[in-house]
Amino acid sequence: MGTTINTQTPSRLEGLSALVTGGGSGIGLEIATEFALAGALVTICGRTEEKLEKASASLNRGLSESGLSEGSVRHIVADVTHEDEIAGALEFAAGPSGRLDILVANAGGSSHIGSIVDADLTQVSATVQQNLIGTFLSIKHAVQHMSSSQNKSIVCVTSGAGIFPHRYLWAYGMAKAAVESLVKSAAEELGGRGVRVNSVAPGIIDDELMRPITQGGPLLDDYIEQTPLSSLGTVGDVARAVRFLASPDSRWITGISIMVDGGHHLRRGANYELLFSQP
Repeated sequence: MGTTINTQTPSRLEGLSALVTGGGSGIGLEIATEFALAGALVTICGRTEEKLEKASASLNRGLSESGLSEGSVRHIVADVTHEDEIAGALEFAAGPSGRLDILVANAGGSSHIGSIVDADLTQVSATVQQNLIGTFLSIKHAVQHMSSSQNKSIVCVTSGAGIFPHRYLWAYGMAKAAVESLVKSAAEELGGRGVRVNSVAPGIIDDELMRPITQGGPLLDDYIEQTPLSSLGTVGDVARAVRFLASPDSRWITGISIMVDGGHHLRRGANYELLFSQP
């Protein structure tokens, strides 16, 4: 009996429709770039029209000049915490092909960093809304457009802070831990529909969001000390992991979290109390 050789290029996404939330910058923009270069029809969404317009125009110009991909990039303004807006964004993303194949729930952030005992409720609630509720709403409405897809994949971008404690980053970590729980519940429930749900949990990434930390100081030193590979991650490191989970290459994988953190999870979380001692 002969061996079947798979000659298909790994992680190709030709003709697949994808929505990347929080896609106007940082990790989200790099994921959109990876997808477009792999042949996907990508929609990015976020809250700032100017940022999205600039990002999509730059990506499409790069694709055209490279001649490396048949993918394209569109954008739509949407706040993931507003149900009607994210529902509209997902409908828009499904428009070109009549279906949605991939959702990357990347939008997130932290409105609170500090002690539990004097935390502001409004800031903590905003953090939970942006990370947990936004991801829930994205998944809820994505599934409605996936019925005719042969590659139904949802990838949530979480954080190491949601898997092991990072001092003073507890509000963000709490919300991301809940997203990790949501991923497992969604994977179990939606498997019967053929929908795969996984997550990628980045460590310290050298992007514009983390620039105040990655430019140097006690908190960066603490991160490096607690990371076995002793270096910062890049947006590309995360995007390539997401592309694998989004593609048919991971067709029998669901309910997992890939730690893209240089081994940080093997030690202790970063101490964000140090952020307040930086000059």
